[in-house]
Amino acid sequence: MTRKAAEMWARLRKRCRRDAGMVTSEYAMGIIAAVGFALLLYEVVTSGQVKAELQSIVKRALSART
Repeated sequence: MTRKAAEMWARLRKRCRRDAGMVTSEYAMGIIAAVGFALLLYEVVTSGQVKAELQSIVKRALSART
């Protein structure tokens, strides 16, 4: 039984190693998704309400007494 399991494990490792990386189209889709997320995050952070809250937090942090 252990020999059969070892052979199956060896075949599984060999199969996984054969397809170890992404192809160019997957890289392109990953980059597009990352850029889209970055743009969305930028829009949220630079919106009026969030920008005012961030400025308020920084002001309170700078004026805090130790």
